[in-house]
Amino acid sequence: MDMIKDSAFELALIEIIGKGLPLVNRPYQAIAEQLGCDEIEVIDGIKRIIMRGDLKRFGVVVRHRELGYRANGMVVWDIPDARVTEAGHCIGQYSFVTLCYQRPRRLPDWHYNLFSMIHGQDRDAVIEQVGFIVEKCGLHDIDHEILFSKRCFKQRGASYQCKPEQNSQRIATHG
Repeated sequence: MDMIKDSAFELALIEIIGKGLPLVNRPYQAIAEQLGCDEIEVIDGIKRIIMRGDLKRFGVVVRHRELGYRANGMVVWDIPDARVTEAGHCIGQYSFVTLCYQRPRRLPDWHYNLFSMIHGQDRDAVIEQVGFIVEKCGLHDIDHEILFSKRCFKQRGASYQCKPEQNSQRIATHG
């Protein structure tokens, strides 16, 4: 492919994968059929997009409630700055932790700097999992709170829209 065709192909590919992969045995083949190419071209296109850094994360949005997980707890931790990386790695290693990330403190009102999302079948399961983390990661001395979700909103990946003139400009300038 030449640069302009390659860019147009990648923009179309990003638009399709941004809506989610088809739930079929060969999702890249199904995408290839939509784009009029073969499966290898789709896989190679995704690799190029990732290698260039235009796609940072390729993941799944799980609808937890449909899988029987009724309790969602965002655990906020007040980790000493010198321990935050170590604690984050320890907390994030467990399969029941779906997100774990550092954020700046917002003093004086908000002193928490590490956030982890835990899903459980009920509140007691989440509380038990937090206790397990405290024990295994040596966080007995760390202030933390569990913020349980009260409502569930639509879950989906990010969606990006380009104006037509941005698309044509990008196609002409990127390869």
